[in-house]
Amino acid sequence: MAIEFSTLLRQLRHNAGMTQEALAERAGVGVRTVRGLETGERADPRVTTVRLLADALGLRPAEREELLAAAVRRTGHGNQPDGSTDRVEVEPATGQPGSALYETLAEVAGLLAQAVAARWQREEEQRQVHDPYPLPVRWRPVPEELIDHWANIRRLPAGGTHGPLDLSGRLDEIVGVYRRIPSGRLVVLGRSGSGKTILTVRFVLDRLKSRARTETVPVIFSIGSWDPSAITFRDWLAAQLTRDHPGLTAPGPGGSTLAAALVESGWVLPVLDGFDEIAGGLRRPALEALNATILPLLLTSRPAEYAAAVAETDVLTSAAAVELTDLTLDDLADYLPRSTRKARGADRAGTAWDPVLTALRERPESRACAGLATVLTTPLMVTLARAVYSDTPGHDPASLLDTRRFDGPEQLEEHFLDNFVTAAYRPRPEHLPGSGPRADVDPERARYWLGCLAVHLARLGTPDLEWWRLGSGLQRRIRALVTALVAATAVGLTMGLLLCATGVVADSWHTVVIQSVNAAAAGLFTGLALGTTYWFMFAAKDIAVPPSGSRVRVFGGARSAGRSVSSRLVIGLVSGVFYGFGYGFVWGMLHCVLLRTGFPESLNISLKDGILFGAVFALGTGPAFALQALLESPLDIRSAVNPMGLLRANRRTIAAQFLLWVPAFGLLVGTGASVMMRPMSALLGPINWNLSSSVQVGVTSGLGGVLSYGFAFTAYGQWVVFSRIWLPLTGRLPWPVVAFLEDAYQRGVLRQAGAVYQFRHARLQDHLARTHRALRERSPRG
Repeated sequence: MAIEFSTLLRQLRHNAGMTQEALAERAGVGVRTVRGLETGERADPRVTTVRLLADALGLRPAEREELLAAAVRRTGHGNQPDGSTDRVEVEPATGQPGSALYETLAEVAGLLAQAVAARWQREEEQRQVHDPYPLPVRWRPVPEELIDHWANIRRLPAGGTHGPLDLSGRLDEIVGVYRRIPSGRLVVLGRSGSGKTILTVRFVLDRLKSRARTETVPVIFSIGSWDPSAITFRDWLAAQLTRDHPGLTAPGPGGSTLAAALVESGWVLPVLDGFDEIAGGLRRPALEALNATILPLLLTSRPAEYAAAVAETDVLTSAAAVELTDLTLDDLADYLPRSTRKARGADRAGTAWDPVLTALRERPESRACAGLATVLTTPLMVTLARAVYSDTPGHDPASLLDTRRFDGPEQLEEHFLDNFVTAAYRPRPEHLPGSGPRADVDPERARYWLGCLAVHLARLGTPDLEWWRLGSGLQRRIRALVTALVAATAVGLTMGLLLCATGVVADSWHTVVIQSVNAAAAGLFTGLALGTTYWFMFAAKDIAVPPSGSRVRVFGGARSAGRSVSSRLVIGLVSGVFYGFGYGFVWGMLHCVLLRTGFPESLNISLKDGILFGAVFALGTGPAFALQALLESPLDIRSAVNPMGLLRANRRTIAAQFLLWVPAFGLLVGTGASVMMRPMSALLGPINWNLSSSVQVGVTSGLGGVLSYGFAFTAYGQWVVFSRIWLPLTGRLPWPVVAFLEDAYQRGVLRQAGAVYQFRHARLQDHLARTHRALRERSPRG
C-alpha cells in the first residue's frame, strides 16, 4: 500500500535528522508550510515545493520519485476517463504567492521573458524563417529503448495505467504537444540540419506568447558548451543566464544572484539545444547529471549521439522523445519555386526550379535524382540550396543533376556548404539600416577569416563564439607573453612621454635621461609583474577574463555590499605593496646602474625605494579599488544583450573606470607620497622628495595603473590586445573585427545566441574548419 505524502515526508525528515524549522530554512519555504504538509492540513502540495523539499533532504532518485508520486496522489492527479493524465504543471514556488520573495522573482521572471521573446523574435526574422513560410517540421515516435517508462513520463502512482501518449503534431503545435507530457521532459532527436534549432525557437516564442505570470520562462541554452565534470548543471544554467543577461548578476534572495535564484526556484524552463555537440567523453556524465534533477526541460540531439549516451548509462529520466522526419518532394515543390523569381518569357509562372522538381518526380531512381533528393530532405540543405541558387542571380539549379560534377550526396552537400559563403558575400546593392551601403568583402578572404574562427571554436570545443575569448585559442604562454608585451609597451610609452616632457620643459638633458630610465623601469616591471600574474590567474588555468556585468554609477543606482568593498580594499592594499616594492626596487637598480653606483649601495638604495613605493602605492591602490567597488552597480535587467551590445557595455564600463581611476589613484598616490615622506624619512633616512615629485608620481601612476590593469584583467582589454592588435597583426582576423562579425551576422553566416555568436549551423562550422586546415597544410604560411 502506498504511503501517504504527509507520513512519507515526516519519515524522510526524521531519517535526515532535521527539524521542521531546519527543513523549512534549507528548502526556502515557510515553517507553516512544512508543518501543514506533515499534518495533512495542506492538501495541495505544489510540485516545485515538493522538489525544493527533496533537494533540502538530499534524497536519492528513487526517494525523490516516491515523494513526488505521493504528492501527485494527494493532489488528485490521476487517470482521466480517456486514459490521459492531467499535466502536473511545474510552477515556480519560491516563497508563497503574495510574499515579497515570490513577487520579486515573479517580476524578474517577467522581465526575463520580455528580453528572451524580443531576442528570438529578432533572430527568427534575421534567419528569414518566414520567407516565404517556415519549412514544415514533423516528427514520429522513437524506439522504446530511447525513452523512459510511460508510467514515469506520466508521473503515475503505483498501479496506474501507463499507455503511450499521443505526441503527434506540427511545428506550430509544439507547445501543445509539450503540455501533454506530465513530467515536462521532452527529447527531440533529428539528424544534422533537420530543424531542431528552428523547433526550439518556435517553442520558446509560442510558449512565451501564451505564458501566464506564474509560469516558467523558457530559455534556450547551447548545451554543447557545458562541461559536467567542471560545473554542476544548475550552476552552469545560472552562469549562462548571467552571461546573456548581465543584469541578473544583481544580488538575489539568500545572497545569491538573481540568475541563481531563478534557476533554483524553478522559474526557468531550460531548452537545451545540441546535446550531440558536447564532447564525446562528456555525454555520459552530462546525461547522468540531467538525471540527477527532475527539472522540466526540452533537449535536442542527433539520434546517434543520444543513443550512444543512453547505451552507456540510461535514458533521460521521465522524458518522452520524438524524432524529426525528412522533408518530402511535395514540401520541396511547394517551397523552392516560391523562394525564387518568376521566369521571364512565355512561361511567366515557371521558375528555375521547375525542371529540377519535374526530374525528381519523373526519374526518382536515376543516380542524379536519387542523390539530390537524398540531400534535399533537411531544412538546412534546402535553405543552403535556396541561398546558392534562388538568391544568387545566374546560378541554374539544373546543374545539380550533373553527375559528372556531383558523384553522390556527399559531393552535393559539400558543394552547398562551400558555395554558401561565396553566395553570402556576393556584391549586393542593398543598404543596411543605419549603416549605409554594405561594404564588399572578398569571398576568399572572408572564407579564410571564417575558417580561422571555426578552427578557434574547434580548439575550444564549443559552438559559442565569445568576443572575450578570441585569444583563448592561442597557446597559453603566447597569451601571457602578448598580454605582458602590450601592457609593458603601453605603460612604458605613456609614462615615457609624460616624464620626458618634464625634462624638456626644464630644458635639462639629464632629466630627460633619468625620466627615460624611470619609464623603462616602469614598463619592464609592469610587463614582468602583469605577465606573471596573468599566467597564474588565467593562462595557466586556460580560462579567459569574463566580461563585466557591472557599470560605474557616481550618482544613484545600487551599491556593492560592504564585504565586496572591504575585500577590494584588502586586495588593493596587498597588490599596491607588491607592485610598489617591485617597481621601486627595479627603478632603484636601473638608476644606480646608470650612475655606476657600487653594488652594496645600489642594493641599499633599491630596497629603500622598494619600501617607499610599496607604502605609497598601497595607500593609493587600496582606497581606489574600494571606491571602484562602491560605485559599481549591475547592468539593467531589461537590457537585451547581444555580442556587440555587451562589448559596448564593457567599453563604457572601462571608460568610466578610467575616468574614475586616473584622478582617484593619482590623487591618492600623490597625497599619500607627501604624507608618507616624514615617517619614511625617519625610517629610511633622508629622501629627496618635493611637491613636484608627488604630482609626477600621481599622474604617471594613475595612467600607468589603469592601462596595465585594463589590458590584463578586463575582458575589453583582452579584446583589444588580441582581437584588435595581435590576431589582425598575424593575419588571422581583419583589422575592422567588429564590422566583420556584424557583417557576417547580417549576411546570415553567423547567428546570435544571447551574448555570443554561433555559426549558422554546426555543419557549416565543421566544413569551414576542415577546409581551413586543409588550406594551411597546403600552404604553411596560411
